[in-house]
Amino acid sequence: MNIFRLAGDMTHLASVLVLLLKIHTIKSCAGVSLKTQELYAIVFATRYLDIFTSFVSVYNTFMKLVFLGSSFSIVWYMRYHKAVQRTYDREQDTFRHWFLVLPCLLLALLIHEKFTLLEVLWTFSLYLEAVAILPQLVLLQRTRNIDNLTGQYIFLLGGYRGLYILNWIYRYFTEPHFVHWITWIAGLVQTLLYADFFYYYFLSWKNNKKLQLPA
Repeated sequence: MNIFRLAGDMTHLASVLVLLLKIHTIKSCAGVSLKTQELYAIVFATRYLDIFTSFVSVYNTFMKLVFLGSSFSIVWYMRYHKAVQRTYDREQDTFRHWFLVLPCLLLALLIHEKFTLLEVLWTFSLYLEAVAILPQLVLLQRTRNIDNLTGQYIFLLGGYRGLYILNWIYRYFTEPHFVHWITWIAGLVQTLLYADFFYYYFLSWKNNKKLQLPA
């Protein structure tokens, strides 16, 4: 494992911890899209089915369990915790996220590296993760005012994907035959979706102002 992969994993883990801190400690999910969290739960549930069939390392298994547990915990908090669910903005979080699932599944059935159940579901998780942030970004554009923890959560999510791109570049030049076009293209699309957010995030940091996205 290289430094970029490790930094990407730790940044991803930090994003989840920031969101859980906001939800569990403050008992608030204001500004957080349940639709995006449900998509992430599907992403991890379909990506990590190999946890039952193969063992890579203790680190690998631990990270899979953390992301599986945290994603479903966040969905449970937002749907069923009495205090947290009262802070959820249902009227603004109206992105029809289920319309993202079927196209990603169809694309995975058509474009994959190997036609097996686990491989198709893994590919599906890549495609779905690439667009899972869309409901969250739409919600932020509608509400405009973004609290610090929500802003940090999305910044860390985008940072994780950026570090993974550096990881792929590093491995391309240091490992023979390291070519994974599906992973690369899906990751690039996902990173580009964060571009607008990062622009306004750095503007707010530079000017020491509250983060706001244009409507």
